[in-house]
Amino acid sequence: MSSPASGTGAVDFGNRTDREHARRIGRAWIELRRGAGASGLRAYFFGREKPLEQGQMDALDLLTRRDDRPMKELAARLRVDPSTATRAVDRLEADGLVERYASPEDRRVVLVRITEEGKRRHDDVAARRSTAMMHILGAFEPHERAQLADLLDRFVESVDTVVDRMSDPNNQETP
Repeated sequence: MSSPASGTGAVDFGNRTDREHARRIGRAWIELRRGAGASGLRAYFFGREKPLEQGQMDALDLLTRRDDRPMKELAARLRVDPSTATRAVDRLEADGLVERYASPEDRRVVLVRITEEGKRRHDDVAARRSTAMMHILGAFEPHERAQLADLLDRFVESVDTVVDRMSDPNNQETP
């Protein structure tokens, strides 16, 4: 692997320790994304009766922070293709959780806002998410939580940097 996204040194997969750390982190990422615990958390978070999907909740999260988002901006903030954002908003709109309307300044721009029912459903999920996070993080000492938060912030930044490099057609080096 070439230079890291940030940090002090490159990972050497010829080094047994580096290779083992990368394997453990990769396995943890997979378990967080699709593991049995993750599916149980998803069911708890998003409800069992007419559950929300992760992408729908991501959209509601953004719309509770700032209403009246253009569809194009919503897609960019969700880091998805506009057609994927449109499908998520279609489902949310069909369930009465958001509404779309033309921008008063430019009728070609479609804006999305969360409905009262959308806010209620979001708040329900957010409360369950907070309760679960409180219990999950309870397994860590306060200084470990701070360290974990810092490391996860750096991890996300590093992933974003590598994705940007990989998507740049002018980049001749590997990520």
